[in-house]
Amino acid sequence: MLTKTEYARTPNESKASYGAGCKKIMKYKSQNVVCQNCKVSFTIDPEDFNFYEKIKVPPPTFCPLCRAQRRMAFRNERKLFKVKDHFTGEDIFSTYPAESGRKIITREEWFGDNWDLMEYGASYDFSRNFFEQLMELQKKVPMYNFNVIRMVNSPYSFNATALKNCYLLCNSNSSEDCMYGNAVDFSKDCVDNSHINHSERCYESFWLENCYQCYFTTRSMESRNLYFCRGCVGCSDCFGCTNLRSTSYCIFNQNYSKEEYYEKIKSMQLDTFSGNKKAREKARAFWDTQPVKYHQGLKNLNSTGSYVTNCKNVNDSYLVRESENMRYCQYLQVPKNKDNYDVTNWGEYIELCYETIECGENSYNNKFSRNCWPACKHNEYCMDNFSSSDCFGCVGLKKKQYCILNKQYTKEEYEKMVEKIKKNMDEMPYVDAQGLVYKYGEFFPIELSPFGYNNSLAVQHFPMTQEEAQDKKYPWIEVGRGEYNITKKARELPDSINEVSDQILKEVIECENCKNAYRILENELIFYAKKNCRFHECAMNADMSAE
Repeated sequence: MLTKTEYARTPNESKASYGAGCKKIMKYKSQNVVCQNCKVSFTIDPEDFNFYEKIKVPPPTFCPLCRAQRRMAFRNERKLFKVKDHFTGEDIFSTYPAESGRKIITREEWFGDNWDLMEYGASYDFSRNFFEQLMELQKKVPMYNFNVIRMVNSPYSFNATALKNCYLLCNSNSSEDCMYGNAVDFSKDCVDNSHINHSERCYESFWLENCYQCYFTTRSMESRNLYFCRGCVGCSDCFGCTNLRSTSYCIFNQNYSKEEYYEKIKSMQLDTFSGNKKAREKARAFWDTQPVKYHQGLKNLNSTGSYVTNCKNVNDSYLVRESENMRYCQYLQVPKNKDNYDVTNWGEYIELCYETIECGENSYNNKFSRNCWPACKHNEYCMDNFSSSDCFGCVGLKKKQYCILNKQYTKEEYEKMVEKIKKNMDEMPYVDAQGLVYKYGEFFPIELSPFGYNNSLAVQHFPMTQEEAQDKKYPWIEVGRGEYNITKKARELPDSINEVSDQILKEVIECENCKNAYRILENELIFYAKKNCRFHECAMNADMSAE
């Protein structure tokens, strides 16, 4: 993501997103505003005002980065916790830690017909603050343990859609036979990857599209048989190369004959940990001597940010694919989306959404909401709604309309009440522990997140120590590690994959980085043996955060 300094240097004419696709004549002037949170000045441009007017929200009082941080604090992307099922008392896995105080059940129970989410509904109390009433409701309503839909034989993957035979994938969609990954989409037979798309048989790589058998490779497209490459497009059989186009049999950007190339690759002993480590160090050293493109993205029109691909008028955004007329968005890897501001995670045909996270699959005109899908429309300040529309301040509703705090209203009653509540939010705003004011138009305060700042997506982009977070009164939830006996340390593993026996499947291994325990699974070992590559020495979280 852009830092505050980098954003300030971005010229105004390159920041336009929604305005480029808006036919309405701009009547506003740019306005400089001091962020409530970080006290840094930021600019609200005319096209921004046009968008806010179109969706009928006030301009923001937090800068773009502080808004992103606030949303990301409401998503746990890659940690599972063992908790007690609120209905049965049995152990289940959940993205919510037990310490969150939430009532957690399985998705099957949540979708069951033997209970009614509306029974938790409450009348709005105009003598109290809105956010306090919403958080009370959230703690009462049982929540399902994690987001999955259309899954086949992938019980330990989460925040995912349409996976088959996958293990520990998160934030991933429509993939098969993959393990240990984040944002692995439309891919097959891949292990230890992050943000890859339409790829197959790839290992320990980042930001690939239409790639085959690429290992330890980053920011590459339409390539095959790459090792330790960066920024290559349309290449095959290359090692340690950067910025190449439609090239084959290269090592450190130098051409070789086919025979010379394979002879040199064989001499590197990439099937061993020592050979792999040496090759990685040489490749990274070579990368450092080569130019880096100012903007990571391809096939874009009038777009800025980083890792933006096949987009039009998408600006100040990060990790976005096939979208149009958007600004300040992150992690929208599922196309196609348009006319959105400040949206984090997922996508898939969403439109006119603002300040949402984990909202997708044909969502329309949702604001200040979390985890509302599919086909949710006109929701404001909602959490965990399913196929619901015209709801305000609701939690976990299924196929409902015209509800406030999980209480049913007629259309006319609903519309009148919503206007009164918005006015009440302005007259009686929530004030957090730092003195920040939350009127209508602000996303949920971080201090109300159920995950703990240290377990959220926010800590990856906006790192804080426990002391720093607690000074701001952000939740910080430490969970004890499971009970297990380490049988082998990662540094004691065999140097070569050819020296490994099935005995390794019985070992409990200690990660060299985070000291957590992990195991090698049978399908994982088969993958390494087939590809003749050395297995990892990191637990899942340490491995994914290393890129």
